[in-house]
Amino acid sequence: MELVADIRIPHDAAALETALGEARGAGADLIIVFAASANVDRGDVVPQAIEIAGGRIEHFGMPIDPGNLLVLAKLGEILVIGAPGCARSSSENGFDWVLRRILVGLEVAAHDLTGLGVGGLLMEIVSRPQPREAEPQDMHPAYAPRIGILVLAAGRATRMGGPNKLLAMLDDESLARIAARHALDAEPASVTVVTGHMAQEVGAALSGLDVSIVHNPDYAEGLSTSLKAGIVALPADTDAALVMLADMPHVTPEILQRLIEAYDPASGHLIIVPTVDGKQGNPVLWSKSYFPDLTAIRGDVGARHLIDSNGESVVEVEIGAAARLNVDTPEALAAARGRISPSK
Repeated sequence: MELVADIRIPHDAAALETALGEARGAGADLIIVFAASANVDRGDVVPQAIEIAGGRIEHFGMPIDPGNLLVLAKLGEILVIGAPGCARSSSENGFDWVLRRILVGLEVAAHDLTGLGVGGLLMEIVSRPQPREAEPQDMHPAYAPRIGILVLAAGRATRMGGPNKLLAMLDDESLARIAARHALDAEPASVTVVTGHMAQEVGAALSGLDVSIVHNPDYAEGLSTSLKAGIVALPADTDAALVMLADMPHVTPEILQRLIEAYDPASGHLIIVPTVDGKQGNPVLWSKSYFPDLTAIRGDVGARHLIDSNGESVVEVEIGAAARLNVDTPEALAAARGRISPSK
């Protein structure tokens, strides 16, 4: 393939009509329109602009979820696709099924889209499981989900410049212990702490606390390995996990409880994300439905992409500055009035 045009415009039918003409003039064989909002009917911005430009709507919608709001159209001999919102997702979806056919030279017409529904073949997604499957216990309104808190305390604290920040003291208590104690005070079903760098010292800092400690021998390979080690170590009956970073001492038990209370699988509220002034932060609560995706992450990265690609399951809870305050540099430690022993 060759990208002949990348045009950014307002979500407006007149602007899109002009852009379609520009793409046509650039020699495009295929035009894909990513709208600012879903194409809800034939009168919406994308199908309306296609018709104004002289095109015709071949088919609206397809029997695949996610991907049911796809628009298939023709502008002369050029195929135009009004992409569904899921097209931005890295997870496989109905848009992928259509695009693959087009890119290998297969014609896609209305009967091809309707044919995808033969036998009720809907793609399963977390928030809308297939009807024939047994309803998960935690989807029942009367069931009290078992929430485990997962405290990640395995990092090497490279931004601290040498000392292990998790052993830094705030009011005569280490960051690692503060995080674990706050987790316990939120009264979850379980608290699991993942250690790695200086595991023995971090474990000693947690002495006397009723937490499960799991060691991640691969901690040097990045955050994803600690996330995987923690998810795997959770009790088998865990319905959801609140993933907490051990360097956030201002995430109080009350904040953790607010996030836990927002989890409502019966309403499709499966990912709970704290915010400060509308910007997302940590810790994040994940339904067990996402555990396979979390354990599949590789490298020194978190799960932000899963939040972005599963927006229908996300609920944001405004908690203030605590959501974005990490004690991960000497300056941040000093601002928090903390101290660290040279031996740590």
